[in-house]
Amino acid sequence: MWITTDGMADNLGANDGAWVVETEGPSRGLAKQFLSGPVGCEICGPEFTPDNRTFFVAIQHPGGDEKTSTMDQPTSRWPDYKSDMPPRPSVVAIYRTDGGKVGT
Repeated sequence: MWITTDGMADNLGANDGAWVVETEGPSRGLAKQFLSGPVGCEICGPEFTPDNRTFFVAIQHPGGDEKTSTMDQPTSRWPDYKSDMPPRPSVVAIYRTDGGKVGT
C-alpha cells in the first residue's frame, strides 16, 4: 500500500513524503519512507504507469512553510536551489535504472 502526505508536516514532525506499507508477511503494517519532499511542500497525486515501472508525484508549493518562509527568503528553492530562482511546483517521475518495478 502506498501513502502520500499532503499538508501533514506539523503532525508528522517531518517533511511530507511518500511511504510504502507492507500488507502481508511479518512486516505487515510497517511503513517505510520512499520519498521525502522538499521543506514546506505537500506531496500529492501519486500515480503509477500501468506497468508499475514509473511512479509520479506532484510537489506542491515547495518552500512554502507558513511559519518561516517569505517571498524573499523561502525555506527551500527547490528544484534549482539557486539564490536567484524561486521555488517551483513540479511533477517528479521516479523509475528504476534497471527497468524493474518501482517499490520492489
